[in-house]
Amino acid sequence: MNKTLEERLSVAGKRIKSLDFRKNKGLGNEVGYYIFDYDPKDELYIRDTIESWHRQIDRTTDGFGLRVFDLYDMMIDNLEEQGFLDKCFEMEKNGGIKRIADAIGHTLRLSEDAGAIVNYIRDNLPEKDLTEGGTVVFLTGVGKCYPMMRSHKILNNLHLLLDHVPVVMFYPGRYDGQELVLFGSVKDDNYYRALKLV
Repeated sequence: MNKTLEERLSVAGKRIKSLDFRKNKGLGNEVGYYIFDYDPKDELYIRDTIESWHRQIDRTTDGFGLRVFDLYDMMIDNLEEQGFLDKCFEMEKNGGIKRIADAIGHTLRLSEDAGAIVNYIRDNLPEKDLTEGGTVVFLTGVGKCYPMMRSHKILNNLHLLLDHVPVVMFYPGRYDGQELVLFGSVKDDNYYRALKLV
């Protein structure tokens, strides 16, 4: 029997609070990378739930912190810092979405191990967050930044950087343990390192 979204989120909420989950127990010493997939129509409900968890989880009482990184917000902030955002609007008018996606990918060095997004996450995780069991990282905003940023590239590059803390990507689409299908129709790419969170 398929669980409702509320039931799946309830299981996910309990799971991320588990010390075994936060210490990556039972994964054969592999880094805990997880995907929580959901129907894109539930995006606003997912955002509200994550915001609620972020407010409620407290390092002092819960024993760990929750760090939420919105890929879209990081992309926009970085483009603004580089003075490239207005150029992007002009480029899109003149060259279309493909041209802008290529330009943003190049500007943010998305295909590199130390690209701007991965560096931002690393630079915004204090040392205390990198201790085993001390933090869970959430990645959100996947749908908002398509097609400029592809989730499997972020996960591949981040995998080289974060090896002690579990990472959960909230994915508006389907993940069957191998194939990522954004919005239920756009094949993102195969990704074998992540487990389904629920």
